[in-house]
This record gives sequence, structure tokens and C-alpha cells, in this order.
Amino acid sequence: MRAPVGRVRAVRLGPRSVVALCLVSAIGVVAFGWPLLAGSGSGLAHSQDAPWLFAALLPLLLAVVVATIADGSSGVASGAPGLDAKAIAMVGVLAAAGAALRPLGAGTAGIEPMFFLMVLSGRVLGPGFGFVLGSVAMFASALLTGGVGPWMPFQMLSMGWVAMGAGLLPGAGRWRGRRELVLLAGYGAVASVAYGTVMNLQGWPYLGGLASGVSFVAGDPLSANLPRFLAYCLATSLGWDLPRAVVTVVCTLTLGGTVLRALRRATRRAAFEAPVAFAGPSGVAEGASKEAPVASGPAERPARDGRATGAG
Repeated sequence: MRAPVGRVRAVRLGPRSVVALCLVSAIGVVAFGWPLLAGSGSGLAHSQDAPWLFAALLPLLLAVVVATIADGSSGVASGAPGLDAKAIAMVGVLAAAGAALRPLGAGTAGIEPMFFLMVLSGRVLGPGFGFVLGSVAMFASALLTGGVGPWMPFQMLSMGWVAMGAGLLPGAGRWRGRRELVLLAGYGAVASVAYGTVMNLQGWPYLGGLASGVSFVAGDPLSANLPRFLAYCLATSLGWDLPRAVVTVVCTLTLGGTVLRALRRATRRAAFEAPVAFAGPSGVAEGASKEAPVASGPAERPARDGRATGAG
């Protein structure tokens, strides 16, 4: 019988993983949004708080990895090994592929083919894998392109959210074909615009004090700064966000089917969730009871019945 098509996750979301991801996301939300609520006397340059955010982000990413290992170790008996050497290798390969795709557009006019690979990878391998992959891929691409600056930890968080959101989309075990591609293309378009909008919060406070209707005014209420921020997004970044969305949609609809099949084939062959048992010298798996009774199959019953009849 053919096994039902299910969802295989290289990084499972156990209780510890959920706590670690929520902690990272909470810190990211505060890091992005605090200028909207800051007082007029605060230092608003992200160049000052970015090193601190980066210093906090790396240990928290490591905490996500350690949490997934711990969650998997507690579920080995149920066949859920969590993050293992195969999953780490998969993170490295996909992060390298994403880092190599980013310089193809170099952010010119929003042409960033890296997005569609992060979305598809998060879809196939789950939200935990997606968050780690998106953050690591953005870090690797920053080193590759020389894009290291106060914006880098914010990019790592944003790309981690993009890939994690793809892993949380519905129908991962059921939807296939055109229906799934349309869902991923729509999510990729929304995520591409949302990424640019969220990243604007990183650079917008630099405009504080400028005589402009779109500049940030420290100490103003949220009701006054929020319209300025929306006007800033429309005036500055929409020309990059929309082409990024179009490129993501086109790549997903044209290449998505092939990439999804390749990722799922690699995931099946890696067998992330297969329980591991080492056979001892007698051929019995270590940890299994050698005195356990062996169930008789249907083919053995006629032989026993025949011997019993002959003996009688």
C-alpha cells in the first residue's frame, strides 16, 4: 500500500522551540517598533542599538536550535529526532543557495530571487526550520555581498519571519499542484511587501528632524507618526517592494513545482523523522527486548496446524 503523503519537518516545533521562537519574535517586535513609542529625548539611531540586537539575536537563534534538539531528544521513542546532522546539513545547503541567489539582483529595483526559495523551503520543512534557515541565509548573504551594517540583524529577523510564515500556511499535507503554487505565490507577494514595510522601521528614524511630511518626529503620538510612516513607505520603498513581489510570484509559479518536488524528495530520502535503531551482533536492534514474543504471520499458521494434525 502506498503511504499517505504527509508533512515532514526537519525542525519540529516542540514546547521549548515554541518558547524560543516566541522570545526571538518578541525581541524583534520591540526592536522594530520602539521608535514609534519613544520619547523625544531618546537616541533613535539604529546604528547604536543594532550591535546589541545582533548580540542578542545570535544566542537566541542558537537557543532555537538547542531547543529543537532537546525537543527531539525527548521524542526519539516516537520517531521524532528533531534537529540532527542531516537537518543541519540541509540548513547549510539551502542557506548557501539563498545567499548565492541574492547577488543576482543585488536588491536592484527589488529584484531578489532569494525570497521564493525561502518561502518554498519553509513550506516543505516547517516553521522552525524556516525561521533558522531565513536568518542564517540572510547572515550568509550579508557576508557574501558585503552588506554588513546596522540593518543586518533586522534583515535576519525579517527573513526568518518570512520563511516561518510559509511553514505555518494551511494544507501542507493535502494541497498539491496548481492550488498550492497559487497559495505560495500569494503569500510570497504579501510577504515581499511586508518585508519592505517592516524594514522601513529600521531606517525611518534616521529622518527625524527633517522638514518633511514623511519624517519621523520623536515624541509625537502614534496617531501622528503612523500616517507619516505610511506616506514614507509609499514615497520611498513601494517601488522596490512591488517588483520584489512580482519576481517572487513569477519564480514561484514557473519554478515552484520543480523546486517543491526536489525539496520533498530530498526530505523523504533524508528521513528526518525515521526512528534510529542500531542492530547488535545477533541482529536484534539494541534497546529491543530479545525475549519479546514474535508474532506469527498468516503463512506460518497452516504449517503449525498441519504438524498438529499429523501428530494427532
